[in-house]
Amino acid sequence: MAPPTPRSCLRVKGTDIVDADGKRVILKGTATGGHTNMENFITGYPGHETEMRAAMLEVLGQEKYDFFFDKFLEYFFTSSDAKFLASLGLNCIRIPINHRHFIDNLNPSVIRPGAFKLIDRIVEACAAEGLYTIIDMHTFPGGQNQGWHSDSGIHKALFWDFKDLQDRMVNLWAEIAKHYQGNTWVAGYNPMNEPADPDHVNLQVFYRRVEKAIREVDPDHILFLDGNTYAMDFSAFKEVLPNCVYAVHDYATMGFPMGEPYTGTPEQNDHLQKSYERKVEFMKSHGVPIWNGEFGPVYASASDEDHDKINAQRYNLLGHQLTIYKKDQISWSIWLYKDIGFQGMVHAAPTSPYIALLAPFLAKKKRLGLDKWGRDDRQVAHVYAPVIEHFRAEIPPAFVDRRYPQLWKIEGHIHRVLRETLFSEILCWEYASYFADKTFDELDALAASFRLENCVRRDGLNEILRRDATESG
Repeated sequence: MAPPTPRSCLRVKGTDIVDADGKRVILKGTATGGHTNMENFITGYPGHETEMRAAMLEVLGQEKYDFFFDKFLEYFFTSSDAKFLASLGLNCIRIPINHRHFIDNLNPSVIRPGAFKLIDRIVEACAAEGLYTIIDMHTFPGGQNQGWHSDSGIHKALFWDFKDLQDRMVNLWAEIAKHYQGNTWVAGYNPMNEPADPDHVNLQVFYRRVEKAIREVDPDHILFLDGNTYAMDFSAFKEVLPNCVYAVHDYATMGFPMGEPYTGTPEQNDHLQKSYERKVEFMKSHGVPIWNGEFGPVYASASDEDHDKINAQRYNLLGHQLTIYKKDQISWSIWLYKDIGFQGMVHAAPTSPYIALLAPFLAKKKRLGLDKWGRDDRQVAHVYAPVIEHFRAEIPPAFVDRRYPQLWKIEGHIHRVLRETLFSEILCWEYASYFADKTFDELDALAASFRLENCVRRDGLNEILRRDATESG
């Protein structure tokens, strides 16, 4: 039996999210990243989604290209996925979206025919299991940040420099809000994922514009507003907008291969607490709700040395982070639900057609450390070290680490341009070549590798999430 439909939209009341009866609701869930916005480390391609799709179209031709991606989108999230997530006690699913599902750069004022059909299917499948959804715009034309997940194909955030790009996204959000107005299973809208505005003022202008445009057609839904610099910095924020939840992303470097192992020392736990407190200081000082929109370690694969020990440490790290959030009774959404075995709650099986086909390429990509997310540079550090040394030798010290985001330092910007952008873009053709001459049946089997029924469940992670979701509501 389907759960009763909420009588009204969730809303903000002081520091809480509340339902129609004024009862506090703590949203706990995950994100369907890699689905309606594909990402390189999640499904194994290099670089940016648009470049990968272009290479796949060249190899497959239009008919097979459409067939494969239609099947991938169909299989990746079904009613079975919603039932599984609900069985863990989770109550909210974040849906990251690539804006290209809705608008074409050559005709940006027109919404693509059938654009809402895919998102509606996810929203409806979740609603049938009593799961709220949050609509998250994960990419913006020109790039709202410098990362691969903005699908801009470049290493700059040009969105902030062009008002016409901003106009088209404000208009798109008005259309989305108009479509979901009155849908009480939609918890709200996350207007922009991980903004990175170098001037620290354009983001707030955009939030005021998009809030006004949404409220004109949908006065009820909550907006979930990310902080600047990848949802980690609210230091330049000047105001609180009505019926808004403010969002951080609280990743811990101890959960990644390049970070120190987490052993639960007082010093490490103190660092985790202080990092979290720094990110949420704006929310606490202004008395507004907190949503941790992304967090979570990456996990070692069975082929990695000491993988059981490493993963036990990362489960413990995740558990400690959840105790921090529980103390403040904040809402959260872990990253990530489904992938090829790197971070997801479930992942494509090692014996699946997709993993079996791409095994040599995935091994090469891992060796080269092309994906920023959780890579290990041990096998290629010697290649890039002279380049970094050259930059540091020739650029005056006052300027070498000045480029925003400064926290990346010059090393991060070099890797972003050389590896994550240029190298990865070129290797998109190699990735696509693995799909050459595949039949429709073979393409169907490859896409079906991502059906829940064909996936492996990461039980250690899922039990931690289930325990937190069910023990504390």
